[in-house]
Amino acid sequence: MSREPVRVLLADDHPVVRGGLAALLGTAAGIEVVADASDGEEAVAAVGEHRPHVVLMDLRMPVLDGAGATEQILARFPDTKVLILTTYDGDADIVRAVGAGAVGYLLKDSPGDVIIGAVFAAARGETVLAPPVAARLVSRLREPERPQLTPREVEVLRCVSQGLSNGEAAARLHIAEATVKTHLLRVFNKLDVDDRTRAVVIAMERGLL
Repeated sequence: MSREPVRVLLADDHPVVRGGLAALLGTAAGIEVVADASDGEEAVAAVGEHRPHVVLMDLRMPVLDGAGATEQILARFPDTKVLILTTYDGDADIVRAVGAGAVGYLLKDSPGDVIIGAVFAAARGETVLAPPVAARLVSRLREPERPQLTPREVEVLRCVSQGLSNGEAAARLHIAEATVKTHLLRVFNKLDVDDRTRAVVIAMERGLL
């Protein structure tokens, strides 16, 4: 008994790219391209009309970008699998797409057989990540979480970096000297230091100042 082909929707704002992908996927037995879209809004509407199993989604598109379209599609059609196919591999792009619910993230320079295999894998609900993308995600997970300073803590530490005493910092910021001391103690705890000079150095190294 033959299985139902994997129904695919192509979302990309470049007609040549959509045509190339359609031609590529047309060579694979078991895949059927049912529709295409030139922006994220069209993609959301097309999913509702054609109910594809997999959406090959570009990230940078007009009207509604790929991550936004992914969020809307999965909110309305949670069984649909979205596979990002883009030229962008920046950390922010990756995290936003994966956070939106995409099951995979491939780069457009991936070999044709990899893209075809990824479509089948996505249809099965498997996670598919291009090696550079996987490496970036692993790297981010391994990075120790950096503490975040509040805006007021940054103001206090900036005063310290300028050589102001606690009293002078309090006068400049129009707060009590005891409040300055409290903020500094919190900064010391967050940065794991025990003196003002070290706090300033670490904050500057981490781009917090």
